[in-house]
Amino acid sequence: MEPLSLAFRERAARALHDPVLATAMQRLERGWQAARARAAADLPEFEALRDAAVAIKDHVLANLDLYLEEFERRFTAAGGVIHWARDAAEARAIILDICRRAKARTVTKSKSMVAEEIGLNAYLEAQGLRVIETDLGEYIIQLAGDVPSHLVGPAVHMTRERIAELFAKAHGGPPKQDSAALVAEARQVLRQRYLEADVGITGANFLIAETGSIVTVTNEGNAELTQGLPKVHIALTGIEKIVPTVAEAFVFLRLLARSATGQEFSAYTTFLTGPKREDERDGPQEMHLVLLDNGRSRMLGGPFREMLRCIRCGACMNHCPVYLAAGGHAYGWVYVGPMGSVLTPHFVGIDKSWPLPNASTFCGRCEEVCPVRIPLPKLMRLWREEAHKRGLAPPAARVGLTLWAFFARRPALYRLATRLAMAALGALGRRRGRFSRLPFASGWTVSREFPAPQGPTFTAQWRAARGAKG
Repeated sequence: MEPLSLAFRERAARALHDPVLATAMQRLERGWQAARARAAADLPEFEALRDAAVAIKDHVLANLDLYLEEFERRFTAAGGVIHWARDAAEARAIILDICRRAKARTVTKSKSMVAEEIGLNAYLEAQGLRVIETDLGEYIIQLAGDVPSHLVGPAVHMTRERIAELFAKAHGGPPKQDSAALVAEARQVLRQRYLEADVGITGANFLIAETGSIVTVTNEGNAELTQGLPKVHIALTGIEKIVPTVAEAFVFLRLLARSATGQEFSAYTTFLTGPKREDERDGPQEMHLVLLDNGRSRMLGGPFREMLRCIRCGACMNHCPVYLAAGGHAYGWVYVGPMGSVLTPHFVGIDKSWPLPNASTFCGRCEEVCPVRIPLPKLMRLWREEAHKRGLAPPAARVGLTLWAFFARRPALYRLATRLAMAALGALGRRRGRFSRLPFASGWTVSREFPAPQGPTFTAQWRAARGAKG
């Protein structure tokens, strides 16, 4: 997928005027935000689990080579085959080779953001393979020729009416307006695709070094059918997904669904340890795992190491005011929201994505709800600094920042300028109490009104309060 992140401002501006998207984002905000808050409040040890998860992840990242080697030993002993991929091209080539050796014509695929990262579907289809997405959201956007707009709900931006049109065109028959009927229709179509598939491709939420097991988490059971029915199962994931033991995997599993959708636990959580044994009736004859680096080792040794804690729950975007206004497509690449604003510059280069770290109010809600406490505002700030050093931001932005820095380094002048500006704005806005348009603040007033200042500035009030206490 060619990154379109440089057009973030234009894409976000279009999104702000899309009433369908606005409705979808409001549902997301009201639904998953509230559900996450309830789930956290109902679990007394939720914050302790977050602390434990951070400690586990940091320990694994400090010893990643040892845990990867241990996992390889266990996975191989269970009958699996490991493939190490340095980059996206190598991962795609490995998967194609496995498919060709299996004489595959049809491939079923469970949702995988790493597969999106390496552009797997388009590559396999260009080589003559038929690829069928089995996650309902992914299946919908595949029919639409679209890309995911959310980690957990790829089609969250789609309306039921649009989905009904897509199904009618792809499956035949009149459009169905009932949600249950649409789900039943998709289930009927996909059931046959599962049976036809020669190879099944899944992601992996976690890899357990202790047992050599792959863990998949879904709410639809599609990963189980994708890996269990075809003769060959290929799992694809990043090298950072290792956890030491089964017990420690459950620390993350207890956090994952609660942080993502507010569920206590996902409907289907499966531990896969090797292919089918001789005395077993179900399962693949071959199990392959493609472990992708694609810049993760570089991240491990640099200032963005904490980003490798991410468990892809989507909580940061569910609570981000920028994502909830602009939607996922505005970000222009695979990873969206605050986590995408950190990951995309790493994967595609800051020169191709510098607007994304600036797509944040730095309100801190992303860090506040992250189950593994990733300091996302800090990491976005690092990318902002890098973009500024390289002169990537527009001249007006650099001049504005330079001007602000001039005042910020001179506190007395800053207070004077702020006091005069607030007094002027207060006088001009006294009648209406707000501004619909304001020079240099169009980014705010395009979608909301700017309140007219009333009374002294916060700094003045703070200084007065300190003086009263003293």
